[in-house]
Amino acid sequence: MTANEYALTQLAAELGVQLIATKAQVTTAESCTGGGIAEAITRVPGSSAWFEAGYVTYSNRQKTKQLSVPEALFATVGAVSQEVVEAMVRGAQANSGARFAVAVSGVAGPDGGSPEKPVGTVWLAWGDGEQLFSVRRQFAGDRSEVRRQTVEAALAGLLRLLAQENPNAG
Repeated sequence: MTANEYALTQLAAELGVQLIATKAQVTTAESCTGGGIAEAITRVPGSSAWFEAGYVTYSNRQKTKQLSVPEALFATVGAVSQEVVEAMVRGAQANSGARFAVAVSGVAGPDGGSPEKPVGTVWLAWGDGEQLFSVRRQFAGDRSEVRRQTVEAALAGLLRLLAQENPNAG
């Protein structure tokens, strides 16, 4: 296990401790990370007690089909947007029944960026069944590094949410 994988596993393990303490489960809705958040979570032994489901919705079609993201959003604001990740959180929670959720959508690179959304742009959203938080981040590095930083931010945000703090703070 690499140092980066170890760090993500430690974050996920702490998430598990917190979720077990609150008797809650989490779900993930991922685009640019391709299941990386769910992979970090399921690296933790016993995660089946607190990880309900993971949705990898890389295409817009699957975001709509699996998570009920309104198709009109893709034409108006694009897949990498606050509105889409918030809809992904709501859809993941509704479909899985998990109280906590995280969603990510971004431009991991090396191509696909634009002046408005350059490579490294990622939107993240977290929900706890009552509140919804979202933030735009600009990560640096190659595709792997953007994805790793996104997974780390997603897990850290869930931990802050469980601590009843704003997940955007980090």
